[in-house]
Amino acid sequence: MSTPKSLFSRGSALSAGEMLSRAEAQAFLERVVKLSKAETIGAQLAGGYQGNIRFAANRITTAGGVNNSTLVVQSGYGARHAVTTTSDFSPEGIERAVRQSEAIAKLAPEDPENMPLLPPQQYQNVDAYFDSTANLTAEERAAAARTAIDAAKAAGDLAAAGFILEGSGYNAIASNTGMFAYFPATSANYQLTVRTNDGTGSGWAGADHPDWKQIDFKAVSDRAITKARASRNPVAVEPGRYTVILEPQAVGDLVQLLAFSLDARSADEGRSAFSKQGGGTKIGEKIVDPRVTIYSDPADPQLLGQPWTDEGLPLGREVWIENGVLKELQYSRFWAQKKGARPNGGLGAVKMVGGDATTEQMIASTPRGILVTRLWYLRQVDPRTVLYTGLTRDGTFLIENGKITKAVKNFRFNESPLFMLNNLEALGRAERIAGTESGGNVVMPTIKVRDFNFTSLSDAV
Repeated sequence: MSTPKSLFSRGSALSAGEMLSRAEAQAFLERVVKLSKAETIGAQLAGGYQGNIRFAANRITTAGGVNNSTLVVQSGYGARHAVTTTSDFSPEGIERAVRQSEAIAKLAPEDPENMPLLPPQQYQNVDAYFDSTANLTAEERAAAARTAIDAAKAAGDLAAAGFILEGSGYNAIASNTGMFAYFPATSANYQLTVRTNDGTGSGWAGADHPDWKQIDFKAVSDRAITKARASRNPVAVEPGRYTVILEPQAVGDLVQLLAFSLDARSADEGRSAFSKQGGGTKIGEKIVDPRVTIYSDPADPQLLGQPWTDEGLPLGREVWIENGVLKELQYSRFWAQKKGARPNGGLGAVKMVGGDATTEQMIASTPRGILVTRLWYLRQVDPRTVLYTGLTRDGTFLIENGKITKAVKNFRFNESPLFMLNNLEALGRAERIAGTESGGNVVMPTIKVRDFNFTSLSDAV
């Protein structure tokens, strides 16, 4: 990080993607706030660097890095407000963004759900910035990619494709109410698909962590290669309801969708699976198996998320489902004020507590079932039951008499994570996954469930 003196000496300008310290970001935003002529002003500053490397057909295709910085300004007059965004950090560019937001705010209609800007808040400390990631070189990224490329080449009948994204950045917010928050973080994400050259087999594996040193790239590569080889020449199996073992990535794909549906307003208005017939919500009622606990906590060592929302509302540990019972719903500031409840921000990161069963034990205890590596192309079917449809992908296998016997063609499914978690048979160790279609920091276990609903077959590998 540069020193505060360097920021002051050059005025308000800064270069794209420059990593600012807490003091620098605060000084910069204070200058933005002082430019305002509006009744209220809130400003958000984000910046950083992301390095990347992509490879396909056992060769590196692109490599590079992106610096980026963005300033968001929200001006308000009573219940009228407007937002402008700029990446022009010259003094003229910043003042133009402030004046434009003011001009648009005066023309905007009144927002019936407008909430005042927050006063100063207290935030828990979350250390999600790791030098091992921030100081990474292009050569180190390439070496990590070579773990898959070299192994696939050596095999002679495999093709590896994947990407590695890593970087460092910060997010900061300030307002003329005296509120200020700052959060620096690093991130590293690796996702790999290995295909067999005959086009019949595909294996996937991935890993994610803010600390580069915590990712075992060889283990990820080995897992994807093993899956690809095992998934050759899949056979068709009749769709229907099966006992299914879902690996953590597949669990996250579905359970995160359940977590994001825990909205208090939809439940109060009778529009969600958590609305009680006749009015009210299902808070306090058992909704899934008693072994299920789902919570958010930015300070959890496996999650390490931003401890505040973009409004500056503090985020702490929030238990949404505990021992199968719905404990809490997500309240926005507006809806919490309307209902006399506590605003709790929402789910920036989510974790489902695991158990002690191994995947091998789950397989061994299954007379007939399906092992699923991951899911994709999930789309909502019915919000009232959190019902989704989607497809299995990159490693789907038949289990017979406690053993994996063959690869099977991919399935389309229609399933609700609510139904799925009511049919729970076993829980494995919770681990951080490589992200879902909804993004976010997610920690999930392997689970075994009964009566998972596969509706049709897919010829796609």
